Amino acid sequence: MPQPVQSPSDARHAEDSPVLLRARGLTKSFVGHTVLRDTDIDLRAGHVHGLVGENGAGKSTLMKILAGVHTADRGVVELDGSPVVFHHPLQAQQAGISTVFQEFNLLPERTVAENVWLGREPRRRGLVDVDRMQRDTQALLDELGVTGLRPQQRVRTLSVAEQQVVEIAKAVSFDARIIAMDEPTAALADHEVGLLYDIIQRLTGRGVAILYVSHRLKEIFDLCETITVLKDGRQVASRPAAELNDAELVRLMVGREMSAFFPGPVAGTEPGQPRLELRGAGNGYVDGIDVTLRGGEIVGIAGLQGSGRSELMEAIFGVRPFTRGTMLIDGSPLRPRSPRAAVRAGLALVTEDRKATGLALNQSILDNALGPVRAVFPRRTGRARREVPGLLTNLEVAARALDQEVQFLSGGNQQKVVLARWLATDPRVVLMDEPTRGIDVGAKHAIYQLMRVLASEGVAVLMVSSELPEVIGMSDRILVMRDGVLAGELPSGSTEEAVLHLATGAAHQEAR
Repeated sequence: MPQPVQSPSDARHAEDSPVLLRARGLTKSFVGHTVLRDTDIDLRAGHVHGLVGENGAGKSTLMKILAGVHTADRGVVELDGSPVVFHHPLQAQQAGISTVFQEFNLLPERTVAENVWLGREPRRRGLVDVDRMQRDTQALLDELGVTGLRPQQRVRTLSVAEQQVVEIAKAVSFDARIIAMDEPTAALADHEVGLLYDIIQRLTGRGVAILYVSHRLKEIFDLCETITVLKDGRQVASRPAAELNDAELVRLMVGREMSAFFPGPVAGTEPGQPRLELRGAGNGYVDGIDVTLRGGEIVGIAGLQGSGRSELMEAIFGVRPFTRGTMLIDGSPLRPRSPRAAVRAGLALVTEDRKATGLALNQSILDNALGPVRAVFPRRTGRARREVPGLLTNLEVAARALDQEVQFLSGGNQQKVVLARWLATDPRVVLMDEPTRGIDVGAKHAIYQLMRVLASEGVAVLMVSSELPEVIGMSDRILVMRDGVLAGELPSGSTEEAVLHLATGAAHQEAR
């Protein structure tokens, strides 16, 4: 697990570091709707400043004003004490402010070096000096402490984490003294987050100021000295991280106490008959899986990256079918050989990556919601078409209309559309792989409530999550995986230490 960043500034009070950028009273409206109002922020050399809030709170607007994408209607931005106004991102970059947006802006068929220096290629006798460009890129990678990434590699061959390194190297190449990072770990695996932590430590050690936007509270507390909270376009707090905790931060962001964040079972919900049973189930990724999942309960699966959590979900759903053992659905033997067969049997899978495998981004909300029904139960399409609008309303999907393309929705609303498309199939077992990844705390709470409602209606929910507070807060039982097998089971309300004890093998080592 990544360790909190220990920058040289940790030993001194924030006010001892010079303010590189100061913003006062920033206000921005679009078509008469104010999305950011009277917001102040100070970014200090060598410090990480966290920016948090629900989707629509104004975070992206603030970042885009600082990046030169938008111009504020009112307010002042000072750089080194002098007022500045940016009308284009290039102006901000030339002034030393770079932004790494959540959606990468890279050309996949070009090399790492070509992407870093795109439009600014060093030239010699009128031609691009490729050798110098690659040397300069390697120097940037060395400066960031990155190994295993070569300037001449094509971007399409890189992992998501490596592509993010390219974006950061590009930002640093502008001699950036201020770097804004928008949800930098949203698409990263757990083991890749540590690389980002290391890079941030190196950058702050050089005196770079980081503006860090994330929905992951652990990262905010690991990395940030100061946290600014936005809600409905207004700044509600800006405090040292040491003065806050998870519960207080959630209350500031959503206006409710942490104790109400993870809803308990709906009154009258009781575990029913077994919905899903696995006995000695296995394939090339998991082995010897024994699980009983009953209607009316939410069972969480915890474990470290690579422990087999997602592979188990995919085996149940027929993506990577079991090759041995027994699987029962409502007491009847079943070993689905494809997702289509699993859906016919009453299973649904909310995948880990909604954009890659959960949605057709260029299709409408309605077409996405009807997708599985059309593919597997075509005779139900007419009924589903009548029911889906009400389903989307109950999920509180915020959209202009049902014909709006899904790609233009926020992450939280996209995730709700994923849920709607599976609920339209009337599933008896819902498999959820990282159901709240990359969405704000308000949308998370709505999904938690939906999970409890499903359980109250007799649906069995099996959930994988990398966020231990989520697993502990939402699970009636917790299964812990390690190295493709079940390492143990824990009751509701178990501690994070107990989960990690099983996930890391510490319990096994102590028993020897």
